[in-house]
Amino acid sequence: MTTLTRGPEAPALPARERPAPRRRLWLTVTLFVAPALALFLLLVVAPIVIAGYASVFKWNGFGGLPTDFVGFDNFTRLFGTELFRQDLWHLAVLVVFSLVVQLPFSLAIAMLLNQRLRGRTIYRLVFFAPYVLSEVITGVLFSLILSPESGLANQLLGVAGLESAWLSDPDTVMPSLFLVMTWKYFGFHMMIYLAGRQGIPNELIEAAQIDGATPWKVFRHVTLPLLGPTIRISVFLSVIYTIQLFDLVWILTEGGPSHASETMAVTMMEFGFGRNQVGYASAISVVMFALSLVFALFYQRFVMRRDLAGATTSMGDHRR
Repeated sequence: MTTLTRGPEAPALPARERPAPRRRLWLTVTLFVAPALALFLLLVVAPIVIAGYASVFKWNGFGGLPTDFVGFDNFTRLFGTELFRQDLWHLAVLVVFSLVVQLPFSLAIAMLLNQRLRGRTIYRLVFFAPYVLSEVITGVLFSLILSPESGLANQLLGVAGLESAWLSDPDTVMPSLFLVMTWKYFGFHMMIYLAGRQGIPNELIEAAQIDGATPWKVFRHVTLPLLGPTIRISVFLSVIYTIQLFDLVWILTEGGPSHASETMAVTMMEFGFGRNQVGYASAISVVMFALSLVFALFYQRFVMRRDLAGATTSMGDHRR
């Protein structure tokens, strides 16, 4: 019977010669994090700091750093203008339209395409396709469609006598702008809701149906509560985007007619690059950043608190 003999064991390394796993771990983490951190500081933090610095100066953007310190005069002027109050009103209107019309419409389409329909994959692709297009392409496309002279919309609706100036009329420009926004972004929210719905176990739906619940009661008491975290994320993204809305408005109307569709970002662009009042434009950007930050903090604190707490608990349980 053959016996296996073990070779001589390697001598233990002295403590000072042993590899330092903690030091190597920190070195690895630093090498991976440093590039992303450098980009974040350069492209996010630095512009915020520069905008905050320029907002307290009267500056045309030329001649090096600003030197004409005016304190909070730019902000006082901003909050005292009718144009800024009008921008805030437009923001409120678009947010309400999005929450009341766009997101429920996206949810309804998502619930429909979750059913077993012939060709539902094609429908999902078609509905999501507008989101893939850039805002510039979308703006140019709808500028042609909604043209009051030769646009496709007036040609089709002219038979019923429903022609409109669309983007050229102060009374119709905001609904027209919201129509374009809905066409562009409802597919994105639809896919979010569809993913959330597919994450709900079918056993819960079948159990409610066995208990005699109607389709509406199943949706109201089972599907909708379980979609709560998904809906809250969708609302958050929609509001943050609306605060920063610029591309579509600039391409479609440039804030016109007579500032009837102007947003804060368009006003900032107009004063910063059109009138060379960079200090005043920086004040507008600071207000936009403050609105986004305050909304994000309050929304996470009071609306998404349960979702974040659940995620933290799950991570803690997983680690244990």
